[in-house]
Amino acid sequence: MTNTERHPHIPVLPDAVCSFLVPPERNVERIIDGTIGFGGHSALLLERKPEARLLGLDRDETALSYTRERLSFAGERVTLKHANYSRMAEAAASVGWDKADTILLDIGVSSLQLDEAERGFSFRYPEAPLDMRMDRSCGRTAADLLNQLEPAELIRIFAEYGEIQEAKRLAMRIAEVRKTHPFMKCGDFAAVCDEVLGRFHGHGRKGPPAPTLAFQAIRIAVNGELDELTGGLNAAVSLLTPGGRIAVITFHSLEDRIVKNFIREMAMNCKCPPGLPVCICSWRALLKPITGKPVTADEDEIAVNPRASCAKLRVAEKLTRQDNDR
Repeated sequence: MTNTERHPHIPVLPDAVCSFLVPPERNVERIIDGTIGFGGHSALLLERKPEARLLGLDRDETALSYTRERLSFAGERVTLKHANYSRMAEAAASVGWDKADTILLDIGVSSLQLDEAERGFSFRYPEAPLDMRMDRSCGRTAADLLNQLEPAELIRIFAEYGEIQEAKRLAMRIAEVRKTHPFMKCGDFAAVCDEVLGRFHGHGRKGPPAPTLAFQAIRIAVNGELDELTGGLNAAVSLLTPGGRIAVITFHSLEDRIVKNFIREMAMNCKCPPGLPVCICSWRALLKPITGKPVTADEDEIAVNPRASCAKLRVAEKLTRQDNDR
């Protein structure tokens, strides 16, 4: 059985991604997929543009091994690198690229990672180790954070990354429990989340199971995901050719807010404080938003791929010098 048979994967918003990034009229020679994962989107982009070459990055070496098989049809057109997408400029330079025509970022945990119990991303596997590292070659695990961080830092993580109202209660309970029972397995953490937050977040109100947002918050902290996103967006803008496009898919409000605000800022023609009679910053817009509101999945796609229900796609285009001179 092949890797692709063991790990079926359906990319979210596939038609929208292709229509924005590789429509027939666009000349696309170099594509960067900064979070290639299982290669679903990349396969579609390469099929649509048989003349294009692709550089695929991922911090998860396991994902890269599966992707190498899935994209084998494209042969030497594909180069895969074990790297964080915030380092895409260095990865591009290593293959002789200083620009790219299209950049795709599909942010967050992959279905592959969620479905492999030993990765420790999901409370669905209570006996799994509390790991949550996307790159298992480095960094602290979720267990390390839960057992070692000061309560104040845990409060910040749960409040900022999980938007959990009961962040303080949850952090203090974790600090109490770990004195006698260190957190080692996903079930250890999930049990405390259930105890403090109720079976469902909001004590019975409709919403995700209690551990969902807490697991999300710790995962973001383990992997430095929000800092990685900011770094990746800046790197992408620098690498894009004039007229090139970046597409970013996010799955929760924190990520989408960062992307929305970044595109808005990059589309500004002045960053001076309000009230100045003339512009003194000399800043000129670098991006033009292509999507106003984020693109989301329709009911038909969600029925086939429930993961798409939370996906939001935003697209922007690198401005040319002529655009800025208008």
